[in-house]
Amino acid sequence: MGAINIIGAGLAGLSAAVTLAERGVPCRLISLQPSERAQSVLAEGGINAALDTMGEQDSPALHFEDTVKGGCDLADPNAVAALTEHAPETVRWLESLGVPFARSGGEIALRSFGGQRKKRTAYAQSSTGKMLMTALIDEARKYEAQGLIRRYSHHELIRLVISGGECRGAHVRDRITGLCAELPGRVILASGGMNGMFPSRTTGTVMNSGDVTATAFSQGVLLSSPEMIQFHPTTVGIPGKRCLVSEAARGEGGRLFIAKATGEKWYFMEEKYPELGNLSPRDVVSREMYFARRQEDTAGEVCLDMTGLSDDIWKNRLSDLREELIRYTGIDPKNTPVPVHEGIHYFMGGIDVDIRHRTNIPGLYAAGECCGQYHGANRLGGNSMLGAVYGGRTAAETAAEGFSPSQESEPAFAPLDDEPLLTPARESFNERLAVILTEALGIVRRADVLESAIGKVRALSEEAVCQREKLRCALALAMLRGALERRESRGAHYREDFPQRSDDFRRTTVARFEANDAVISFREIPERRAEQ
Repeated sequence: MGAINIIGAGLAGLSAAVTLAERGVPCRLISLQPSERAQSVLAEGGINAALDTMGEQDSPALHFEDTVKGGCDLADPNAVAALTEHAPETVRWLESLGVPFARSGGEIALRSFGGQRKKRTAYAQSSTGKMLMTALIDEARKYEAQGLIRRYSHHELIRLVISGGECRGAHVRDRITGLCAELPGRVILASGGMNGMFPSRTTGTVMNSGDVTATAFSQGVLLSSPEMIQFHPTTVGIPGKRCLVSEAARGEGGRLFIAKATGEKWYFMEEKYPELGNLSPRDVVSREMYFARRQEDTAGEVCLDMTGLSDDIWKNRLSDLREELIRYTGIDPKNTPVPVHEGIHYFMGGIDVDIRHRTNIPGLYAAGECCGQYHGANRLGGNSMLGAVYGGRTAAETAAEGFSPSQESEPAFAPLDDEPLLTPARESFNERLAVILTEALGIVRRADVLESAIGKVRALSEEAVCQREKLRCALALAMLRGALERRESRGAHYREDFPQRSDDFRRTTVARFEANDAVISFREIPERRAEQ
């Protein structure tokens, strides 16, 4: 069977590759770009773990409770329990690889993050993702020198090799030479979120196109919670994307306000949510910003006021964030409040996996943002990097079970001119699809808009000139149909026509591909097992 194939070289993919190599299992690390340019490098705020180094009596049990509550009781409690129980050892593992976490009294320092009652977010200023990636890249190079990790940068997945109901490899293409090869072995998908479905509207790179998820979906892989899309409340617009203003800014004391018609500053989050205030879960903050702008007695944009932060915080904790805002907006946040707006930031849903990161296709696994696993209806800040690293390691451990690498030589790459998936989706097509999705899958949703969007996407699919455009439409229909069928409001999914949460929908949305469309069903949330 050759080696285990990993599609994606960000935090989840690198964590999987290093974990396999630690066990002596060879793997191929297949990605569109080198790891240094992965989306994970842009992750800012931190990674959660109940290390309790700040003397607040934190524990994995409290981390579990906050994660389940933040996800509005929609995540698998057994998966969340495994994530939160293993979080401290995951962060200690990263520390052992050389991640320069901020220190306090010789211990890893922890900061406050949204939706959490304790300080449990380890960080390296506001460039935590870059620091984690640097450490993992260095560790991976050691195993590359030993031949246990083989890099296939600038390569893309064309299709999975599925035979007899089992995934037996990946068909990939070298984007520079155009040559293709079938790489045998089990497959771990770690291809990131579906940012490419929303060009210029997300904080993430559109190189995370969603095409891997769409391709897997078309080949029989189930999706879960595709309608759950997180808007980050504090972003600023820059050419081609939304620039994230890290939640760390609010964790260190930044305050959201909007001006009343009288000119008075209204700190609405502090007034409405006295317990967590500006550090309420992201779905709550984004929704409150949306409604605050639409009140008759308010004027202008919501602003993030960081002018009260100390010189020490700006120098030692948020210096890179300040530099970024000055560069892209011309505003020095130390002296002037920054106008902010909600932006698409994270996809809670994706490829459906179990607690061991297995998909419904034997031999195929998924980890990181491409899969729907830990976050339910809303992700807590700091849990994404944790989910990516722990998920990558878990997927690797599962994929390695019973795997016997062979001594076969690497398959030769050769021309393949008639493959319909080789043609990329047109930018104009992607933009038209994004306009439809953005209108229907915003912070506030409604049945008639969703139904109209479904009709528009079906019509757009008929205009598709290549397979990738067809599959993107099918993936879009999974999101739209999931949002239409979930007739309640929960987390990131807010239905104006069904504004209340309903126990009838405390179930996982499951999407299945059928005839270039999506069929939606619901699965019960499992009970938490007594032993973890």
